[in-house]
Amino acid sequence: MKQFYITTAIDYANGSPHIGHAYEKVLTDVIARHRRLSGDSTYFLTGLDEHGQKVQQTARKEGVEPIDYCDQIAEKFQRLCSTLLISNDDFIRTTQSRHKDVVRKILQDLFDKGEIYKADYQGFYSKRQEQFLQEKDKVNGEWPEIFGEVEEVSEPAYFFKLNQYQDWLIKHLKESDDFIFPRFRQKQVLEFLKEPLNDLCISRPKERLEWGIPLPFDEDFVCYVWFDALTNYISAVGYGTEGFADKWPADFHVIGKDILVPPHAVYWPIMLHAAGIPLPKSLLVHGWWNISGEKMSKTLGNVVDPFVLAEQVGPDALRYFFIREMNVGQDSDFSADLLLSRYKDDLGNDFGNQLNRLLSLGGKLPNKQIPQATIEEQPEKDVRELWEKTYPQVIEYYNGFLFHRGLETLWAFIRKGNAYLEIRQPWKLAKSEDPADQERARTALAYTAEILRLASVLLTPVMPEISKRVFAAMGADSITNYEGNLEWDINRFAGNVLGERTILFPRIEN
Repeated sequence: MKQFYITTAIDYANGSPHIGHAYEKVLTDVIARHRRLSGDSTYFLTGLDEHGQKVQQTARKEGVEPIDYCDQIAEKFQRLCSTLLISNDDFIRTTQSRHKDVVRKILQDLFDKGEIYKADYQGFYSKRQEQFLQEKDKVNGEWPEIFGEVEEVSEPAYFFKLNQYQDWLIKHLKESDDFIFPRFRQKQVLEFLKEPLNDLCISRPKERLEWGIPLPFDEDFVCYVWFDALTNYISAVGYGTEGFADKWPADFHVIGKDILVPPHAVYWPIMLHAAGIPLPKSLLVHGWWNISGEKMSKTLGNVVDPFVLAEQVGPDALRYFFIREMNVGQDSDFSADLLLSRYKDDLGNDFGNQLNRLLSLGGKLPNKQIPQATIEEQPEKDVRELWEKTYPQVIEYYNGFLFHRGLETLWAFIRKGNAYLEIRQPWKLAKSEDPADQERARTALAYTAEILRLASVLLTPVMPEISKRVFAAMGADSITNYEGNLEWDINRFAGNVLGERTILFPRIEN
């Protein structure tokens, strides 16, 4: 049976991770964890793009070999995955033999089919983007800042026949309106394709660039970094082997909007089609994290370090912030104040405080056991009825990548739990000599345990370690599947021994 296969874009090895890298990994991880909990066999790939001119230049500046420089960068990105609790099944590096062998095979196959030819190139070249440019790429007669230094070049090169597949790609996009999510991004691609495509230069001469995969049919040239990098999605899952079909085609490539056109929405599907390989099912395109409305960049000096943020608020809280604040497909603004506000209000006051109350009050009961609920009056009915509406809606939002809406809906239920405690006030009822009040006090604790259990089930993809801690505090193991765990089951944890008081989200001094 084919696995659900999801990938991130592979990060370019030209610097340290920032929150844009962190967000993409967290988003993809939340999707992967949600699918596993939904019962799907899931395979999650991320990795590092290590070839190209910028890597070669940076390594030379630092006085090290390119592979040694890449090893340093790979360690940082793998540490990012570990720090942010990313559950990737594989980490592909484009300097690995398993990848280079597949790139060379694809190149040779396309060359043998006549899809690649040699010709002279004359035009402009962006060192920063490692991309050939045309006059039409100028804006008001100037090269946009994104291209950095642009030089005029003339050299022999190998070209892939991109242009001849333009009509095929337009037809595919029009017939597959779910190929790109959100759908307005698909319209952007079709707009791009209104202009004729040029054939793609897929080589760089070794005299200018040594750090790349040599062309199998001409060792004096190396492969263009985008042709190399995009192939990672199939090289990592065994292209050319018997098990390839167990994962391919990918269900989703999760990418940033800046690399949709032309790499992932034009080059990649045409490369696959020309090679006779099925296309991925969909591209999931997310927006950017901005600082005060501006895109983060090293040039502007507004790059935010995810390691520092994870150290300050913890990885689960940072994951929650990313998923709660970003509407997938749109841009969002990052601010430390907003992060701390979510940490204090949503996580500390709404969720963490509820567990503290249960552990504090329950710790005074005989044997510290979660009591049974023995009554159901209007306050209890209101809680249960809200849950019956909440969880199907949250699952629907999760399935549609509207995670921010899912968390917003879930938080209404969590806040209802706190409101319920304020209505019942079990800390007062427990002191009453009236047996009915004693029953209400015990029932209130049982309901609080059930609210925390159910909320933690739906928080598991977003905050996996915090969810584990909540289950452990209530004497239970964490879940591995939604099935059987989302239904209201008021006495599921009755009799479980409560743990010691714990602060999930310690106070942070501003």
